[in-house]
Amino acid sequence: VQLVESGGGLVQPGGSLRLSCAASGFTFSSYGMSWYRQAPGKERELVATITSAGGVTNYADSVKGRFTISRDNAKNTVYLQMNSLKPEDTAVYFCKRSGITPYWGQGTQVTVSS
Repeated sequence: VQLVESGGGLVQPGGSLRLSCAASGFTFSSYGMSWYRQAPGKERELVATITSAGGVTNYADSVKGRFTISRDNAKNTVYLQMNSLKPEDTAVYFCKRSGITPYWGQGTQVTVSS
């Protein structure tokens, strides 16, 4: 199992980024996926989840209305579209595969700063 995140970077407040998580080594369309984030000195927190077929999504209150999780099962990829970014969104963002044995990617840094 391999999860590789990309798309992070430095963005100004109010800007947008789209994160991608490319999956391999398992049947991607059979698993729910999630995005988490961890800011310096803080615990890792759940940002958004999506079911295996993409029909149901859930979001942390702090990102509702600004972030959108989606997936393309043909490309084995899950996305996180982040709009109206705030400095408090600064963190390392990780994707995670659901299941009895969870798998994590290595993370991608998102920094929101002017």
